[in-house]
Amino acid sequence: MSTKCFGYDYRTGHAIRVEFGAAIEAVDELVEAVEGIETWLAPGFIDLQVNGFAGVDYCSPHSSMEEISRSIRAQFACGVSRIYPTVITGSAEDMQGAFRNIVKAKRELPEGEAFEAIHAEGPFISAEDGPRGAHPVKQARPPSLEEWRRMQDAAEGNIRLLTVSPEYEGSAEFIREVASEGVVVSIGHTKATAQQIADAVTAGATMSTHLGNGAHAILPRHPNYIWDQLAEDRLTASFIVDGIHLPASFLKVALRAKGIERSVLVTDAVMPAGCEPGEYALGEIEVTLHPEGKVTLRGGTRLAGSALKMDDGVSNLMSLAGLGLRDAVTMATTNAARVGRVGGRMRGLNPGDRGDLVEFRFDAQKKKIEVQRTWMSGRLVYERAD
Repeated sequence: MSTKCFGYDYRTGHAIRVEFGAAIEAVDELVEAVEGIETWLAPGFIDLQVNGFAGVDYCSPHSSMEEISRSIRAQFACGVSRIYPTVITGSAEDMQGAFRNIVKAKRELPEGEAFEAIHAEGPFISAEDGPRGAHPVKQARPPSLEEWRRMQDAAEGNIRLLTVSPEYEGSAEFIREVASEGVVVSIGHTKATAQQIADAVTAGATMSTHLGNGAHAILPRHPNYIWDQLAEDRLTASFIVDGIHLPASFLKVALRAKGIERSVLVTDAVMPAGCEPGEYALGEIEVTLHPEGKVTLRGGTRLAGSALKMDDGVSNLMSLAGLGLRDAVTMATTNAARVGRVGGRMRGLNPGDRGDLVEFRFDAQKKKIEVQRTWMSGRLVYERAD
């Protein structure tokens, strides 16, 4: 049975009726005024980088199915309908165990369909302080095709996004092989030179992971690996827009350099996201969630992921970067689908795309959205209780 929804189109501001089931069947602009329309409609949000949420750590091979189910439902409340659970750098045993656990959740849970694919953020990243970020230094290592095969075997082929630093010898050949398998290769946590970045892109890298973060505190004025990636038109960049990871000035300049069409919103959320401030553990990493929403290594100031919710990220793009609703939502939907190669999600609110929708209220003065309902493949998975 099809569902019919009425609301304002996030792209045009015009009132529309969307009819959908597992896929969108029709989108009609309403010529005559319809009483009572107070909400907006958009494709469900896509988050390509979620390390954990609502107290659940996707990097742990021991997270229970019940906990993972709860964490997915918490993200439905943020308007998210497709997730790339993200496993960061760790031992081969722990990473492969986490991949197996995620695949089990994807296969067995009623909400598991939301786990579109897996993002492996490491272990092939820089071991140097700064670019390594909060990843454990003893586990950062050069790329290895043999280990990559074991990772993908454990994930049953579900790793579709791999963050790698091209600073190591043989990185270009590694990237070429992985990209030839249809996996999105993203440059991140790197101290790579301009030539190494150029070679990585020529080999098949198409993305930059949370650009502007996972970097040295002090860089040469020029050249440096942030400018090099900003200037590379073949790279789409993801950004953590929580008002903490990036200042508004950098965010505005970066979005102008990449253009909205090559920019993606991610949360980089970790397990304390959606929880009360306090002390938490991300595997072997101890962190603190501060009252203002900052997640740092315990006892220090180094950021360790975020507590960002995707609906807040969309709002922040408008308030911090000065984007309009259309561009902010585009970064969280069709852009993410395109760069992440999420099938059936690249055209937005158009017939034939999946029936993933989010309905929200929009306060244009405050530049803030408030999610009311979320659908995944035509199934209502969240409804706000007023």
